[in-house]
Amino acid sequence: MGFLTTHVLDTAQGVPGSNMAVSLYRIDAGERQLLSQQMTNSDGRCDGPLLKDDAFTVGVYELEFGVEDYFAQAQVAQPSPAFLSQVTLRFGIAEAGQHYHVPLLVSPYSYSTYRGS
Repeated sequence: MGFLTTHVLDTAQGVPGSNMAVSLYRIDAGERQLLSQQMTNSDGRCDGPLLKDDAFTVGVYELEFGVEDYFAQAQVAQPSPAFLSQVTLRFGIAEAGQHYHVPLLVSPYSYSTYRGS
């Protein structure tokens, strides 16, 4: 069976994005269904897979990252209102037997992602 993982890298400070809120949603008929809410650990990762076993199914999902609160608690200067508040990544899982890793590289003014391994 496949599974879904993520991690956050704070590119502004060159450190893992620890203690950042991460919410996972499934998109079904245009509606968001909350599946889980977690905080990243000291390595910028969630402690376990976000989806696994029977819950890991083909479909469209969103990961939502609480970047404004993260940078505020890290005492990184941000404008008011912050340029980035929540970063939402919508992605598809096409093969339920594979590992999908969706990292976030983020600063107060930019972000990027990719399908990792």
